[in-house]
Amino acid sequence: MSAVPAAPPDAAAMQAVGSGAARGWQPTACILCECNCGIEVRLGGEDGRRFERIRGDKAHPASKGYTCEKALRLDHYQNGRAGRILSPLRRRADGTFEEIDWDTAVAEIAERLRAVQEAAGPGVGGEAIFYYGGGGQGNHLGGGYGNALLRAVGGKFRSSALAQEKTGEFWVNNKMLGTMVRADFEHAEVAVFVGKNPWQSHSIPHARTTLKEIARDPARSLVVIDPRRTETAELADFHLQVRPGTDAWLLAALAGVIVQEDLVAHSWLAQHAADVEDVVEALSAVPVAGYCAHSGVDEALVRAAARRIAGATGGVAVFEDLGVQMNRHSTLVSWLEKLVWVLTGNFGRPGAQYAPSNLVDITAGGKVRGKTPVLGLPLISGLVPCNVIAEEILTDHPARYRAMIVESANPAHSLADSKSMREALAALDLVVVIDVAMTETARLAHYVLPASTQYEKWEATFFNFEFPRNVFHLRAPLLEPPDGPLPEPEIHARLVEALGVVTEDDLAPLREAAAGRGGSGPDRGDTLQPPGGRAAFAAAFFAATAANPALGAVAPVFLYRTLGPTLPHGAAAAAVLWAAAHKCAQANPDGVRRAGFCGSPIEAGEQLFEAILASPSGLVITDDEYDESWRRVRTADGLIHVTIPELLDELWGLATEPAAPDPDWPFVLSAGERRSFTANTIMRDPAWRKRDAAGALRVSPSDASRLGLVDGGRARLTTRRGGGEVTVEVDDRMQAGHVSLPNGLGLDSPSEDGRPVVTGLAPNELTSASDRDPWAGTPWHKHVPARLEPVA
Repeated sequence: MSAVPAAPPDAAAMQAVGSGAARGWQPTACILCECNCGIEVRLGGEDGRRFERIRGDKAHPASKGYTCEKALRLDHYQNGRAGRILSPLRRRADGTFEEIDWDTAVAEIAERLRAVQEAAGPGVGGEAIFYYGGGGQGNHLGGGYGNALLRAVGGKFRSSALAQEKTGEFWVNNKMLGTMVRADFEHAEVAVFVGKNPWQSHSIPHARTTLKEIARDPARSLVVIDPRRTETAELADFHLQVRPGTDAWLLAALAGVIVQEDLVAHSWLAQHAADVEDVVEALSAVPVAGYCAHSGVDEALVRAAARRIAGATGGVAVFEDLGVQMNRHSTLVSWLEKLVWVLTGNFGRPGAQYAPSNLVDITAGGKVRGKTPVLGLPLISGLVPCNVIAEEILTDHPARYRAMIVESANPAHSLADSKSMREALAALDLVVVIDVAMTETARLAHYVLPASTQYEKWEATFFNFEFPRNVFHLRAPLLEPPDGPLPEPEIHARLVEALGVVTEDDLAPLREAAAGRGGSGPDRGDTLQPPGGRAAFAAAFFAATAANPALGAVAPVFLYRTLGPTLPHGAAAAAVLWAAAHKCAQANPDGVRRAGFCGSPIEAGEQLFEAILASPSGLVITDDEYDESWRRVRTADGLIHVTIPELLDELWGLATEPAAPDPDWPFVLSAGERRSFTANTIMRDPAWRKRDAAGALRVSPSDASRLGLVDGGRARLTTRRGGGEVTVEVDDRMQAGHVSLPNGLGLDSPSEDGRPVVTGLAPNELTSASDRDPWAGTPWHKHVPARLEPVA
């Protein structure tokens, strides 16, 4: 297929398609971390499909031209060696695959989904069908349509990478504030990073620029809690170099100093908080000296950091990340981290924590929404804990999962205990994978459905956390897909229709209402509708879903098939954003108005939706004042509830928890470190890594010397679940007894002669699903007991 770049949704860009300007700079976004920085791409090469040049997009209202080095390598995602799938595949009895057409694939999958429902019986039915994924760091539009497919089959159980990283923090946020929080590092007097190295993992706007600005300013301070002397730690005023896995003791000591030295913001707490007494009692009893010794950090340094945090008048911003969220006591650590900034009054003001608006709330408020069917574990944010998925399958329990739909995810590689996950996938009656490449999970599927890449379709991310001006970016495709792959919304819509949930009779009245707005479908060119022009469609839509609740359950597909074709430049996938824009306008009327969208909530929602379609570099969706954060606190009394009773016993229990390491496993492995050229598993072409091509194991000089290891040499790494050979990098930033592997390694990709080549060691060949947090079920990837031996 010829590479004709698709146009952004503005008239000037549309007129440029087909001309020389079509090969000019085109706006889109990076897809390698949650920041999704705006970038511009210049296409080139013989076929016009190469990402010839990439630069930051200065018109993007959040990133404003900033980008890190990873984004500059995105051609390896679009055009690298990755084993791309170009046709639906069906697995044969011998394990090989054959190409089939889309109609056959959709019909057979729908038939087998019905068979799973019948086999599960009337008490379970579609709840035996499990959905995993729904997007990575930059592709979230398809997930909304995937949820519609899950509801169409009567399913309710789902999960994603959030459930092996963030659900503990989501639950703590819900208990304390009833909403998610982020932090304002741009204006903070003191920045605190807990298990977080934003120099490499980013997650904050203009990460490296912001870090350097804080480090250069004598009136500001940087506090880092991390076992490794990371790039961020090297900039820090206070590096609390914690012993691996002892973050809970260190944070308890930090909060204990705040209470015991009476550094608490008493008047602020009296006005804004509740349930303070039990926490103060527990922290008053913390043996600060003993906990500092246990965590390996000098007590004087901990006390100095606590005093700096408590004494800041310009705000304290705190960010916890995977270093503690995938570690021992992770949910307790999330609570203790928040106690540090709550006890010092750092919420709802510049430079402190805030509650952002959202277009789509990916956290679902952090609420517990049921239990898993077999083990009965809580579904925080409605998500099944990733570490129990295999256990929920490998059983004879009548309510076990019997089928799995996997979208834009690779659980056979990315979840703890890959061996168990592969066994679980093999035990299922049906596995359907929707993806761009032939992943490790796709090879175990019964059907593989090829998706367009993120630059061949309309796409967006719901990681919209900026404040006070929150930003959303709907990205137009840069390229047409090759023959075969389809965008995920189209795939899900076809499956829902094949299941008979949505019929042409259901769609016809809404299609007429949508077309009656003055358009004639996809040939409308660059015409955008006047605000309020969808009134007839809205009335018909709400009437139809009220009359038939089954249609409401699959509303994204309903919108895609009716409103979608009327949207400009083929942006049908954006139809789901129409409802999201209206919900945002109703939930945030003042912020939406300050962002420039006025009138009644309905009028403002229509204006916002039109602006989303017409903003190729993104737009500000809400412009908030700082006290808006307080209006987003969802506790019954509007106060921050400081005590979480469920975690108090765990806090008290730190004093008696055994500390002796197992001599058979003298090392602690951090499995999945973020580095300059790691990006989960989305980048399958190993050539994208300019450094650390083999994904080396980082080892301290003292350990290397003792074991006779040399930089660039080989060693054998073993855990209770597995082992393998690794390349060694002797790194003086590592503590003795601590070793680290990068994330995103152990993938295979086709070599130049077509044979699969595996680069590096897959971390989850070494991890155990049973090592998990008792509350959220999140894995202990950053604390894996291990042995290390030289290779003869």
